[in-house]
Amino acid sequence: MSPVPKYSIIVPVYNRPQEVKELLESLTAQTYTNFEVLIIEDGSTDTCVEIYEQYTDKLHIRYFFKPNSGPGPSRNFGFAQAKGNYFVVFDSDCILPSHYFKTVDDYLSHASLDAWGGPDKGHKGFTRVQQAMAFTMSSVFTTGGIRGGDKRIGSFQPRSFNMGITKEVFANTGGFKFDRCAEDIEFSMRMKKLGYKVGYINDAFVYHKRRTNFKQFFWQTFNFGRGRVLVNKAHPGAIKITHWFPSFFLIGLVFTIMTIPFDIRISALLGLGYLTYTVILCVSAYQKTQSIRVTLLAGPAAFVQLTGYGAGFLKEILRNLHE
Repeated sequence: MSPVPKYSIIVPVYNRPQEVKELLESLTAQTYTNFEVLIIEDGSTDTCVEIYEQYTDKLHIRYFFKPNSGPGPSRNFGFAQAKGNYFVVFDSDCILPSHYFKTVDDYLSHASLDAWGGPDKGHKGFTRVQQAMAFTMSSVFTTGGIRGGDKRIGSFQPRSFNMGITKEVFANTGGFKFDRCAEDIEFSMRMKKLGYKVGYINDAFVYHKRRTNFKQFFWQTFNFGRGRVLVNKAHPGAIKITHWFPSFFLIGLVFTIMTIPFDIRISALLGLGYLTYTVILCVSAYQKTQSIRVTLLAGPAAFVQLTGYGAGFLKEILRNLHE
């Protein structure tokens, strides 16, 4: 380990010590090790200080406790304490493959980037529900198709579960402006507008657990939908026609159910469309996961994701219309 680490990893955490343990364990297995780790405890009542202490002799790691403010300000707090030339942020529910930092360092050795991001995947060690949610969150048949994945520099928007920036980017931008709810999208769009060079590193992926059940997943995607509208207020034009898809999906689903007592034929025709969509999605899920059980959960996960996103999106749209 050099005196000054090249990479500073910033991980905000709120009441999730076990997740942090899994993330730290994956960092001990990295084939490239010139990094430091900063755990930012965001006002947790169930802290991970004991987990941190287990890794003080395994990683170059520091721990900070601060009042709760949300992930955006917590990451900025970490950036201010970081010593590296590059700042990397992960969500606490991520696990890294052993090649992650070797892949990033090799890529940056021949590509000059101000910021980068990579994809997220499910892991065979996740529960089947988590694997299903991981699939739908990256699928082109859901809002995963909105989230990006284009390798072309300039079009990709890094997300905070897997994002890296240079020290200079933070110094010149001040980092995240939103405290939570699409704070990463807003930051990515702001970096692009300021002319920073942003890249997508396909092999720098993380395994992302997300939520443990569909109820939590619904509220997570609900906030994603709200967040897109909030981003549009800060960056007019951020809402594209594709961002309306979950809302159309939700409205159509409600209409399908409501027409059952009045015209079963129309309801059946609309229901056939939803059934066809589900079959296509499940075929894609099986091709990706090779698991019947995960495939059977992919349909419910997609409906939860799209209705959650659509509900949050519509609620924020309507709220803004009344302001």
